Amino acid sequence: MSKRRVLLKLSGEALGGKTGQGLDSQVLQDMALAIKETAAEDIALAIVLGGGNFWRGRSSGDMDRVIADNIGMLATTMNALAVSDALNRVGVPNVVMSALSIPKIHEIFRKDRALAAWQEGKVLILAGGTGNPFFSTDSTAALRGAELEVDLILKATLVDGVYDKDPHLYPEAKLYAQLSFSQVLDQKLQVIDATAAALCRDNQLPLRVFNMATPGNILKAARGDEIGTLVTGF
Repeated sequence: MSKRRVLLKLSGEALGGKTGQGLDSQVLQDMALAIKETAAEDIALAIVLGGGNFWRGRSSGDMDRVIADNIGMLATTMNALAVSDALNRVGVPNVVMSALSIPKIHEIFRKDRALAAWQEGKVLILAGGTGNPFFSTDSTAALRGAELEVDLILKATLVDGVYDKDPHLYPEAKLYAQLSFSQVLDQKLQVIDATAAALCRDNQLPLRVFNMATPGNILKAARGDEIGTLVTGF
């Protein structure tokens, strides 16, 4: 039986701990142990990383947008190397692949090499966004998910799933158990950006949004347990 294929999208801010900036060593260790637990469940796991703990290109003032986005892609590469190191420390085989060509520090992303790494039992760490400006790392997750034909995309957040309004501001906010990508687009829900939602919908990629702060939730979500919010479009 082939392994279940899962892609986990992690924001850069998640690696920065309470401040959401830089790298928090305890967060990296905890993340690595959670990923080790998940990979041990015969799950082929890929991780797409954001870079917001180092750089927020869309709020970079007067800087040229292409330059700002290129800096953001380099920020995801720094995070990928940090996560790789944390996984190495807990004995999880892994490989960093990127849309950017920096051969001294990682491989370039290729589907055949990525699938071969999975066959070798490695966790894929995917950096560099799509390699192009104007695309978010949410779009990267949808793109890589489609290329690798994953069974499920996971988006780790610091809330329990998708709400009809901000649960931090409105205690009566309603948690959705399930949504369609069309609802996400039509209602402009802050789940993933429109490009990523359309990619997931058109390629029949289910997305589960869940709270990564709860111990064990990465494994539960990867197994397909009914936690958080499931978004489908088919």
